[in-house]
Amino acid sequence: MSNSSRPDLSFVELGLPVALVQTLRNAGIDKPFPIQAATIGDALSGRDVLGRGPTGSGKTLAFGLPMLTRLAGSPSQPGRPRGLVLVPTRELATQIEKALEEPARSLGLRVASVVGGAPIKRQADRLARGVDLLIATPGRLDDLIKQRNADLSDVSITALDEADHMADMGFLPQVTRLLDRTPKQGQRLLFSATLDGDVDKLVKRYMNNPVTHSTAPAEASVSTMTHHLLYVRDKNIKRTVATEIAARDGLTIMFVRTKHGADRLAKQLRGAGVDAGSLHGGKAQNNRVRTLAAFADGSVPVLVTTDVAARGIHIDGISLVVHFDPPAEHKAYLHRAGRTARAGEDGVVVTLVTDEERKDVAAMTRKAGVRTDGVDVRPGDQKLVSITGARKPSGIALATPVAPAQPVRSANGGGRTRRPRAGAPTGEAGHGHSRGAGAPRRERPAGEARTRKPAGTGGHARTGDTPTNSRRRSARPAAPAARRNRSAT
Repeated sequence: MSNSSRPDLSFVELGLPVALVQTLRNAGIDKPFPIQAATIGDALSGRDVLGRGPTGSGKTLAFGLPMLTRLAGSPSQPGRPRGLVLVPTRELATQIEKALEEPARSLGLRVASVVGGAPIKRQADRLARGVDLLIATPGRLDDLIKQRNADLSDVSITALDEADHMADMGFLPQVTRLLDRTPKQGQRLLFSATLDGDVDKLVKRYMNNPVTHSTAPAEASVSTMTHHLLYVRDKNIKRTVATEIAARDGLTIMFVRTKHGADRLAKQLRGAGVDAGSLHGGKAQNNRVRTLAAFADGSVPVLVTTDVAARGIHIDGISLVVHFDPPAEHKAYLHRAGRTARAGEDGVVVTLVTDEERKDVAAMTRKAGVRTDGVDVRPGDQKLVSITGARKPSGIALATPVAPAQPVRSANGGGRTRRPRAGAPTGEAGHGHSRGAGAPRRERPAGEARTRKPAGTGGHARTGDTPTNSRRRSARPAAPAARRNRSAT
């Protein structure tokens, strides 16, 4: 295993172009993180690199900056990117695109992402205009190749981010098909929290004498993060305790096991007067983008989500992570917990544990290598307040949160400003739509389109949601009480 002998090297000393370093400086990034200092030099020299570091350690720039540097100088042909980054989730793809957009522009390069849930024709059109570095989820890139809109024959450098997560999600067959389409002599960079199991199969098959850099053991926890087990007697108490926690000041992310559970808990919180949005894989991509934007700017300070947000989501200022449903295994615990205490900030992680879950959760946290304090709590307990900042919610049912008007980014980097209609949910359209407190709810089978008759008479029914025109504007004016001005907390 190789280790950086000079962890104090600057970006310039690592060999990055001056224009790139200046762009980083303008963004407030002056010094490389350890994983960046360890890997950038080897990646710039053309070596295959294995990078292992805990979530939030700076892996995106560790592979992105050397990729951009090596791609600079020659344009890509239409539909034939020269650099490729494969990632497991849409949110991670979007985040990487955003992180690398300005550095790429400083070198005259074009970056784009292609993900499921967004219009494939737009992505094909973007590729046709030429993309130097393509960031993609495996399924969508596979579709574009089958439709002859993408060709990987010119890819000279490929990065796999969160490789272990792609293996866990069953993406390996697609990943191997895509890697087989890239030149065998191409450079490969693989970054992951762990480098075992199926990830090792990828390493042996596709990497040539890779150098390995590890900045921390996989089970390590962040020193600025504290962990607590909150013992609740039953599920009813658990929900009341969760509601009081959600009413705290600050950004809070709550993890649940299922899509339905995310929608149900978010609905309960809104009914108690807490601004909350839900996020899961059953939602349309534009809704997911709006939900994350509202959470990031603090207008909706509570995000209830499945493990779709456990990796690759970087939002500054998340001070509390709540495992409403304890994760099934220790890796998931670490990745969920990694949404807080990022880049040196403080953070708290709490797990709500019912009586029947105590034994399994204790074993899981031991395997994760974290030290947890366990305490019995009930609604209104001072112990609960001191650990989480919990407080009594307002008890006033809120309308489903409305995102402010903002650019809605498509995968090709374009966008337009749109304000959701009055009373429209943020991130709630499509499958799993929440209809507000007390309203009946019908579960729609996966794949069934929503049919909505437009206001007035004589119109044709519209079906489905699309990221560019997901709802027809309501003919009824919004009730003033449904809107509230919210500031970040």
